[in-house]
Amino acid sequence: MSHFPLHTAESAPEAARAKLKAGKDRFGFVPNLYAHLAEAPAALDAYFDLSAQFEKTSFNPIERQVIMLTASVENGCEFCVAVHSMIARKMAKAPDAVVDALRDRKPVPDPKLEALASFTRTMVQERGWVVGAPLTAFLSAGFTPRQALEVVLGVTMKTLSNYANHLTETTVNQEFADEAWKRAA
Repeated sequence: MSHFPLHTAESAPEAARAKLKAGKDRFGFVPNLYAHLAEAPAALDAYFDLSAQFEKTSFNPIERQVIMLTASVENGCEFCVAVHSMIARKMAKAPDAVVDALRDRKPVPDPKLEALASFTRTMVQERGWVVGAPLTAFLSAGFTPRQALEVVLGVTMKTLSNYANHLTETTVNQEFADEAWKRAA
């Protein structure tokens, strides 16, 4: 049982209410991550701010979802894997084969997206110590040093949400249930 409340716009601290409304406006409901983060309005603000900055990167919508889904799988975040699988498929229009490969930790059929997933996976696993061959492979796939730093931004955003979900034991909203995922034990 979680020690953290699932806030609504009515129960949340005043400083979190606008963000909960924004989440409801975007999805049609309040994702449980937002409802938990509302307990600490600064954390909810940080997540929204990081998300807005990540949207400004040079990555296209599918590439952004590759980064977020890969980081979430590596961090074992069942909530974020479900959410980003749905967003990747329905909003970014990522091919099912790409989403399924990321969820299953298998090679992505698109070589450039595979290079992005591999670089992101290494970034998470090595806690940012990505030099030598992994960085060279990323750059050789057509990515830039700027994009390497933008991956750091995406991983940062997902680390915040993944760790918050672990701490609060966030359950997957029914609206994301079709994309439910279980981390390997």
